Amino acid sequence: MSSLTYSESIIIDSSPESLYDMVADVTRMGEWSPICKACWWDEGATGRVGDWFTGRNEVPERTWETHSQVVAAERGREFAFIVGGSLVRWDYTFTRVDGGTEVTETWELLPAGRAMFAERYGDDAQAQIDNRTEAAHTGIPATLAGLKESAEAP
Repeated sequence: MSSLTYSESIIIDSSPESLYDMVADVTRMGEWSPICKACWWDEGATGRVGDWFTGRNEVPERTWETHSQVVAAERGREFAFIVGGSLVRWDYTFTRVDGGTEVTETWELLPAGRAMFAERYGDDAQAQIDNRTEAAHTGIPATLAGLKESAEAP
């Protein structure tokens, strides 16, 4: 795989503000994501730009934690965070459209992330990057579908 960014969108019958509130409450991410099973805010954090949180991810082969920093927090418009402060950017945008809100989720492996994979995995770095890229390609639509189901539930 060559692209180190991937995004998908979905239309959800809900307001941009309501959907933002759901996504920006990172403690709920485990409800929708097939890989991220739980998140919690660092002490004193509430979701403002600069705040940090920890996430626990699980796949059949392993479980790991990430530490991420909020880099965009504009209610009803955008919520984004960067894993490790420089490695991977996750971005959610919210656009009002006919029928509700278009939510776009974007994953981008940043230059520092690519360098970390090269340092950590050496000759296996590209295979590891390909694995993470494939996880984004399958995980993003699953996460968006879960968000839609939750937001539109009676």
